[in-house]
Amino acid sequence: MASKLACQRARSARGFALIGIMAVTVGAVIRAGLAYLSCIPYTVRSNRAASAFGRARGFTLVELVVTIAIVAILVTLAAPSFRSTIQSARTSIEVNSLVNDLQFARSEAIKRGQPVSICVSSDGATCLANSSSNNKWQVGWIVFNDVNGSGGLDSASDVVVRKRAAFTGGDTFVASPTATVLTYNREGFATGLTSGTVTMTLHTVPVNQQATRCVAVNIVGHQVVQNAGTGSCS
Repeated sequence: MASKLACQRARSARGFALIGIMAVTVGAVIRAGLAYLSCIPYTVRSNRAASAFGRARGFTLVELVVTIAIVAILVTLAAPSFRSTIQSARTSIEVNSLVNDLQFARSEAIKRGQPVSICVSSDGATCLANSSSNNKWQVGWIVFNDVNGSGGLDSASDVVVRKRAAFTGGDTFVASPTATVLTYNREGFATGLTSGTVTMTLHTVPVNQQATRCVAVNIVGHQVVQNAGTGSCS
């Protein structure tokens, strides 16, 4: 009986010894780890932690490449339509600027009771000669009271009342038949129209039919804006 009790005590003592050795070993490992961390600058540890956190929340290279490819495809498909929309908006602004000045010239002629002309002008002060080479309304124009109705600034009483600068892009604005000046008489009629109507066609460069706009002016002095395929607009 005594020997059996002695054996149990021996086994218990050995267990406590093993526990003690393990505790000492764990304690030594913890102390060694703390000592190692104390040797590493805080900024380095923070960067490593941040990197690990970033990797956990980031994207893989494959996901990034696939996303970029999808975006590139969408941009390629949408670019032509977006470009056409921009061109249409620009030509509408340019056409409206001429229409507004035509209406202004006509109303001024009626109000003043004397002719008012609008002509192609590249310097904002004089009219270009009426020729096919100068049939370029995109270079700008001026509105002036034309006392003698000659279509030119040839009188001391002729005064420029409005001017429009050249278009900033490469769009062309050409009248058919050739016309570099339009004159409204005191009744608001457009004089000098050989065919009774003049059509000014605005084209983009290169030509985009969806953005093409025309201004048709008849002998009565009325003007109408047309899209490509309407009337004589092409």
